[in-house]
Amino acid sequence: MVREMAEKSCGKDILEKIKEAVVNLDIDNIPKLCKEAVEAGIPAYKVVTDGMAKGMDIVGQKYEANEYFLAELIMAGETMKEGMKVLEPYLKTGEMKPIGKIVVGTVRGDLHDIGKNIAATLLKSAGFDIVDLGVDVSPEQFVDAVRQNNPDILAMSALLTTTMVEMENTIKALKEAGLREKVKIILGGAPITPEYAKKIGADAAAKDAVDGVNICKSWVSR
Repeated sequence: MVREMAEKSCGKDILEKIKEAVVNLDIDNIPKLCKEAVEAGIPAYKVVTDGMAKGMDIVGQKYEANEYFLAELIMAGETMKEGMKVLEPYLKTGEMKPIGKIVVGTVRGDLHDIGKNIAATLLKSAGFDIVDLGVDVSPEQFVDAVRQNNPDILAMSALLTTTMVEMENTIKALKEAGLREKVKIILGGAPITPEYAKKIGADAAAKDAVDGVNICKSWVSR
């Protein structure tokens, strides 16, 4: 009994350290801590959900409170990736059931991917299965991805005002394919506003990656 309690306490301590490593952007120590956790008998999925993901939640809160900025968000995502490299071999198939599936991509004519990549990393850490189509994605490619992957959500990004029209073109293509009603659509990128999203028939516009994660989580928890 005493030994079990000691092991439980030790496990909690390691998970707390992993959470803090993500919050403190400690990219050098996260692999070692994740290895320690697995060696201590903590299931890999718990290291993700009760350690790293909780850390990313705090990073998101700090970002919303203007304590952290874009650089910190990127670094937190990279820290989590380093931890995942250690944990992935230990994650059993089906152990971590995704909370939903999201197809993400930057629209045709736009090669910007920093915002999309941050959003994809944060969404993955929140428990979503991510299908990342990359940049310069045509409406036809988005339609094919929705048809093949049957996602809960389609997330489109654009940084250039000249490429925003491709978001509208994609929504039209989804309607023509009879797929629009099967998926929620969220838009992101500097020029995108809630008004524009509503005008072209999307469900939401995210003001930043953290806001986008919160919107997506609210959709799948209903």
